[in-house]
Amino acid sequence: MVLGAAAGGFVSGLAGFAFGLVSLGIWVWSIGPASAGPMVVFGSLLGQALSLRTVRHSLDLSRTLPFIAGGLLGVPAGVLLLHHIDPRGFKLTVGLILLVWCPAMLAAGNLPRVTVGFNFMVAGRESAGWRWADAAVGWIGGVMGGLGGLTGPAPVLWCALRGWDRDVQRAVFQSFNLVMQTVTMVTYLATGTIDGTTVRLLAIVAPAMVVPTLIGARLYRRFSDAAFRRLILILLTASGAVLVASTLPHLW
Repeated sequence: MVLGAAAGGFVSGLAGFAFGLVSLGIWVWSIGPASAGPMVVFGSLLGQALSLRTVRHSLDLSRTLPFIAGGLLGVPAGVLLLHHIDPRGFKLTVGLILLVWCPAMLAAGNLPRVTVGFNFMVAGRESAGWRWADAAVGWIGGVMGGLGGLTGPAPVLWCALRGWDRDVQRAVFQSFNLVMQTVTMVTYLATGTIDGTTVRLLAIVAPAMVVPTLIGARLYRRFSDAAFRRLILILLTASGAVLVASTLPHLW
């Protein structure tokens, strides 16, 4: 358990996301689903909070708010869709998309940049078209979070496609994930999802991940924009592989 928390914390500090991707790969062998979900949310939330200061100079509430507003609207929609869509089939679809698209972008060397239809300015600022697009991506992230706990892929990919530098990208998707994870944790607490056993496990996770998270956040400063884009694509490819590997056996 300590190893999963430390490894997840390190990657979260380095990339700004992917705590669950790393930690669950270790915890799945010893932690039950009832505790694993809250533990991932708690670890992700703590990792976001500890490493957000790394990009504090790039935090811009006006840039992040459309994502958050869309995400808050999307989560309930995703929860409602649980009654109509097979979550495993949904996760498999997302995993296959990540497994095809992300390696293709790695092979291409450069990510395409989204500009068509949104590349005009109003009074020296980005047009409202961008804000609506950002909100739509946040909504998709919220839906994916409510349906399958996948708040990260959509905003992470979109921020990269926007052509922002690494600090701006990370500030946006990390702030978005921080709010989404907070909402999820509050929901867990309000519904009594977190029991005494899980609380004891969280008391082990928290101290185990603090130092690795801070080390990862410090190493992040050594990454160039290009290296950070490659890191994002590699982690998203790994996430796709995990989603496919975890859902195919059940679908068969």
